[in-house]
Amino acid sequence: MDGVNIIKYSDIFMACFSDNVITHMRTAEEHSFLYLYSGEIEINEHGKITTLHKGDCAFLRKGDRVSMVKQPQNGEQFGLIVLNFPRKFLLEFYHKLHKKKLPEDAKRQKISVYKLPADRPDIRSLFESMTPYFDSPIQPTDELLKLKMTEGIYCLLNTDKYFYTALFDFSAPWKIDILDYMNENYMYNFSIEEMAAYTGRSLASFKRDFKKISPLSPEKWVIEKRLKMAHFKICNEGMKVSDACFEVGFKNLSHFSRIFKQRFGYAPTKL
Repeated sequence: MDGVNIIKYSDIFMACFSDNVITHMRTAEEHSFLYLYSGEIEINEHGKITTLHKGDCAFLRKGDRVSMVKQPQNGEQFGLIVLNFPRKFLLEFYHKLHKKKLPEDAKRQKISVYKLPADRPDIRSLFESMTPYFDSPIQPTDELLKLKMTEGIYCLLNTDKYFYTALFDFSAPWKIDILDYMNENYMYNFSIEEMAAYTGRSLASFKRDFKKISPLSPEKWVIEKRLKMAHFKICNEGMKVSDACFEVGFKNLSHFSRIFKQRFGYAPTKL
């Protein structure tokens, strides 16, 4: 894109600088922590506008689609710094938390964009400590990036109890809707024990609750969901058979082709 400079470090820490106005739609694949280094950004969440100016920051929940207008302001180019939180890291962080210290009164909310209080020295220090790397050939190490992610999580948790449910919605001590969880995570190879833990249930409780939503076992439900999604992606999105196979979570193409034919009566290549 002309006039746009994008810097990425392992898709975890990134920055975007531009002298032009940028308008685009965005669906966050990971929870994101945004810090506006310069300029202005408008985030449209289904008609609700959140505006950030220089020094402002916001949390963008994964999976939610928003539109953004990014523009220079007051003679300065637009500059946005983003810290992403990969699922694997959040799982590791959660399992190290002292569970008795988790806030029991934290409520699950579906907030796409959360603007944090302004003038937070801890947040400004977190993001601006990375700016020297933007003009340097030296890359930050994985250990440093992990340290910055940890620092970012504590900035959020110290802001509002909401972030306990937003960041750790895969395994909170409160119960998560099983169907929502399964629909969001069917492509991952979780054991039934992990499914139970990540939805806040014992194994027995998970099995009992799952019977209320499906006559299939959790394992068979996942296979059925993957096959249906693969069928949709091949037929409606024109995706290659091999790409659809791996995107929905299958690891072996020949196995996928065999059970696909058993389920639908024809090989996926016939589509």
